Amino acid sequence: MTVRMTDAPGDYDEVNVEVLDVLVKGTSDTGENGWISIGTFTPQVYNLLDLTGGFNVVLANNVLVPSGNLGQIRLLLGDNNTVVKDGVTYPLNTPSAQQSGLKIKVNTILLPDITYNFLLDFDVNQSIVVEAGSSGNYNLNPVIRVVSNSTSGIIKGSVTTTPPGVQVLAAVDVNGTVVSAFTNAEGKFQINGIPAGTYTLTLTPDSTSGLLPVSIENIVVENGQATNVGVQVLE
Repeated sequence: MTVRMTDAPGDYDEVNVEVLDVLVKGTSDTGENGWISIGTFTPQVYNLLDLTGGFNVVLANNVLVPSGNLGQIRLLLGDNNTVVKDGVTYPLNTPSAQQSGLKIKVNTILLPDITYNFLLDFDVNQSIVVEAGSSGNYNLNPVIRVVSNSTSGIIKGSVTTTPPGVQVLAAVDVNGTVVSAFTNAEGKFQINGIPAGTYTLTLTPDSTSGLLPVSIENIVVENGQATNVGVQVLE
């Protein structure tokens, strides 16, 4: 089994998270017994905003785990977590992550002799919470989608804008739930975890740009495959 981490970017310069280990558990109970460490990486700080446009980091690579039910994946975080906004660095509090880790429910059956790839997709916009009042503290309240390559596909591409450098939100509706990703600094985007089917992709530029949204219809997605829509021009 392979576990990777990526990010759907948000309105920050950096979101730095220290990851110490990744663990799995066969059940969904809240107890502390039964966790297995599968991390194959050196604990370090990752800027989640570096993991956009199709980039990701491998946390567990080709690790053998028992077949059967996979209940949860757990990220154990350190305390060296920060947010950079408008050039200013702020501590990023993770109220429960250092003690119990970030527990992500998976609840899927792993069959014998099959390689599974799981992607942990952070949504930074929804995961960073600014405390009310004058404290200005930033808390991590993680919103993470677990994506398996065996049961979903990818929509990716790039956007050029006039004027250049406008950030664009790429989004598709999956059975009533909007799944989206922003373009990175190079204009690239990648939307993970899209079940097989035919979709309409909507590209929505920053509202201050004056550019209009564009829709691309009849995008076919196959499980385990990446559908590349190429370069889209907004002007």
